[in-house]
Amino acid sequence: QVQLVESGGGLVQPGGSLRLSCAASRSIESVKIMGWYRQSPGKERELVARITSDSTTNYTDSVKGRFTISRDNAKNTMYLEMNSLKPEDTAVYYCYVLAVTTTTIRGYWGQGTQVTVSS
Repeated sequence: QVQLVESGGGLVQPGGSLRLSCAASRSIESVKIMGWYRQSPGKERELVARITSDSTTNYTDSVKGRFTISRDNAKNTMYLEMNSLKPEDTAVYYCYVLAVTTTTIRGYWGQGTQVTVSS
């Protein structure tokens, strides 16, 4: 019943910026981790950024200082602000939510949004 809907992808020139959004169709209980992954042709899906329930953030080295992950619990939405974009950032970006309770473990994926960095 819960769907993650992504938006904000598109074509941008090197050095430009994009802001991706991931909105849940309804509130998700006991969220532990929210994150953004990306995958480009011929490469494995990689974790780009994550934010935990206590607001701890982590980034892969290639995006540190350029990308920022955040969330707005009131809107059931998380974001990925991408600055100083490089051609190697080109990929399909997926949002992910992990919810864990004492009796259940649930993961949710967005449908993916294309980000293309090119002149």
